[in-house]
Amino acid sequence: MTRAKPTVKYKKKDGIAIIAMNRPEYNNAQNGKMTYDLDKAFKKAVDDDEVKVIVLKGNGRHFSAGHDIGTPGRDIDVEYDRKSMWYDHTNKPGGEFLYVREQEVYLNMCRRWRDIPKPTIAMVHGACVAGGCMLAWVCDLIVASDDAFFADPVVRMGIPGVEYFAHPYELNPRIAKEFLFLGERMSAARGYEMGMVNKVVPLTDLESSVMEMAEKIAQMPRMGVTYQTSYQSRRRFTRKAQWHGSSICMASFFSCTQ
Repeated sequence: MTRAKPTVKYKKKDGIAIIAMNRPEYNNAQNGKMTYDLDKAFKKAVDDDEVKVIVLKGNGRHFSAGHDIGTPGRDIDVEYDRKSMWYDHTNKPGGEFLYVREQEVYLNMCRRWRDIPKPTIAMVHGACVAGGCMLAWVCDLIVASDDAFFADPVVRMGIPGVEYFAHPYELNPRIAKEFLFLGERMSAARGYEMGMVNKVVPLTDLESSVMEMAEKIAQMPRMGVTYQTSYQSRRRFTRKAQWHGSSICMASFFSCTQ
């Protein structure tokens, strides 16, 4: 019997956990299985006292093309072992079906990951689109290759934004509006200028640059880094009303279109 290819790969090196999205044939589009596998990988890294820093990357040509909206592995109808207090979505009608799923699989997963007490670094190359931004933005730091671009074209689809609505937190509000209204690509260089990206490096230097950064952080006293990470996470709580409001908008949209 052929074993299914893992949607996420995990390895540890010198106190650094490297979590890799592994659907390169679909540009790492996120189906439900990948989301839950990411959650397991993050939990594994958090539970391992030897891990000081977590790096998130995408295998293949791109970091992530966003949510899975049409691959053979799309599993929107599947119930998984839920991690939030939300109920099963699979037997619910209309907009409730989508709203409940997105509360569990997207919004609340992202909240969990953003509260990880260990430093996280997104290693972004190629495309980082819509739900891909969602994954990069939960990380404490973002290092991008010079060929990387960010985009969120969902307004063209009549949707107000990805479920984890962090745009005005990651970008200046007017830039966030431009990002959403036009749906155009934002280069890594402009992302750096806007403060969304910490560092832009040549693609050939991306992995070594990220690992060098992670190794430096791994040498820091754990409690000091944990305190600073947790402090920053508490500051983000003030933004949750925005994120929840986005979900309400999303649910209203879906309810009206069923």
